[in-house]
Amino acid sequence: MPPRRSYDQYCSAARALDLVGDRWTLLIVRELLAGPRRYTDLHADLPGVSTDVLASRLKDMERDGLTTRRRLPPPGAAYVYEVTPRGRGLLPVLQALGTWGESELGERRPTDAVRAHWFALPLLRGLEGEGLVEVGLEEGEFHLRVGAEEGPVYGDGPAPGEADARLDLDTVTCAAISRGELTLTDAVRTGRVTVTGDGTLAKALREV
Repeated sequence: MPPRRSYDQYCSAARALDLVGDRWTLLIVRELLAGPRRYTDLHADLPGVSTDVLASRLKDMERDGLTTRRRLPPPGAAYVYEVTPRGRGLLPVLQALGTWGESELGERRPTDAVRAHWFALPLLRGLEGEGLVEVGLEEGEFHLRVGAEEGPVYGDGPAPGEADARLDLDTVTCAAISRGELTLTDAVRTGRVTVTGDGTLAKALREV
């Protein structure tokens, strides 16, 4: 592979951008925080990226130790990409970027793609403790692993097992939380988020 481009600056921020500053790289990490993904799944959930660019970014990220690729055993026999512990360390970076970009989100444009699990990061910011949370939106269901120290942080579909809490809300409310206009706590308190379940997280949210 050709050598990685560098800013050639003796600065940790510049060194970090050498690895993750290319277009699409951080969004690939966002997708892989949901767990191992096949190339076709990544391409489907990154609308706008070309196949050539996605393949190139994945090769760069594997070389730089952010992702790995492994072959699934039969009958799957497909390759999947997954984030490494070093790549997973970018979760706080994505959280900070999401917070910083709240004011830029605005109303959804007609050309904006959306996937239900893209709301996982802003919802995670409003949850404390540990546990499995299932979320229901009009666009679909996804689940969050609050306080997870390793493994997937969130994923598509219902929770894989008994959830500690389930949140049901509409996309308007979720977008307001994503824009920083509404906290999850206030959304629960005002009835815009329905909380069900008997786990510690569910009880804590209902008691706010």
